[in-house]
Amino acid sequence: MKSWGTTLQIAFTYIGTVVGAGFATGQEILQFFTRYGWMATLTILLAGLLFIWLGTKVMLLAHQIQANSYEDLNRYLFGQKLGQAFSWFSLVVLFGINAVMLAGAGSVFNQHFNLPYQYGLLFTLLLAYFVITGGLKALMAVNTIVVPSMFLFSILMVVATFHSPLAGNWLTLSSDYNPIRIWTAPLLYVAFNLATAQAVLVPLGAATKNPLHLKRGGLIGGIGISLMLLGGHFALSSQMPGISQYEIPMTHLIVRLGQGVQLAFVGVIFSEIFTTLIANVYGLTLQLQQRTKLQYNTLVLAILLCSYAVGQIGFSTLLSTLYPIFGMISMVWFVRIVRPRGAASPR
Repeated sequence: MKSWGTTLQIAFTYIGTVVGAGFATGQEILQFFTRYGWMATLTILLAGLLFIWLGTKVMLLAHQIQANSYEDLNRYLFGQKLGQAFSWFSLVVLFGINAVMLAGAGSVFNQHFNLPYQYGLLFTLLLAYFVITGGLKALMAVNTIVVPSMFLFSILMVVATFHSPLAGNWLTLSSDYNPIRIWTAPLLYVAFNLATAQAVLVPLGAATKNPLHLKRGGLIGGIGISLMLLGGHFALSSQMPGISQYEIPMTHLIVRLGQGVQLAFVGVIFSEIFTTLIANVYGLTLQLQQRTKLQYNTLVLAILLCSYAVGQIGFSTLLSTLYPIFGMISMVWFVRIVRPRGAASPR
């Protein structure tokens, strides 16, 4: 039982790190999968296999070389100089994503609770500091609570859509997009998410004593991500093509389910923002610890405060600038993870 408990904690942490605000709102699922019609069902299965294979591979590699942070893994993959350069670029992007997550939290509080934007930022910052200073165990504990609620919400979406007149769209919806673009989308999606998730997957792999737990956790985590993608695709497809015009597509699905469900949906969005935030800050802190003499708690506070300052720019501006750039760079990391060089020293 203890062994399977560890496995589930790893799986939930994997899922919670990958699944962010874009996933909860339905925008990621719509852009990378649903708009491509019935073939999205197949590309989701491909993405799921890649999440199982490569997510597990990242953790096992980190376990093998006993990486202190994702910088050690990147040195192993690319060599000393290129690996270090890639890690510093990742640091900048992850820092930007932290600011995006904080800004998103502020937007949630402002739009759904009519509270000042700054209240949302500060509340999220304080809560994140409390969790992250608890270390990897605290992160795993939070995901163990949050991820099951994400699953429940996904199930609710499927059940609510099941009797819709167009419920079969996920298997029949046509698309005019080029097949190359359709089959490239899951590769980009997996590359981007794993390149950012390594901030937690690497220390998670290094800290886990039994590789079997990593293999099981990667398998369950990848399957869990796949099921949530399929559930979201099923629900969104039933409202295509009209739902593509909404900035938060899932809102269109839940508005008819009552105020209680809408409130729960807001909680899910915030939870997915929060799990991504704490994962990234934790990974950044470990990398900067290797480069500075600052204490762990001091670094956590410094990263959160800097993210808070950048978060003043706003959610949409940061999102539209950072994500496309890192998406392209992530493909280089994706190729190297598929075929690691293995000759470079991890340190």
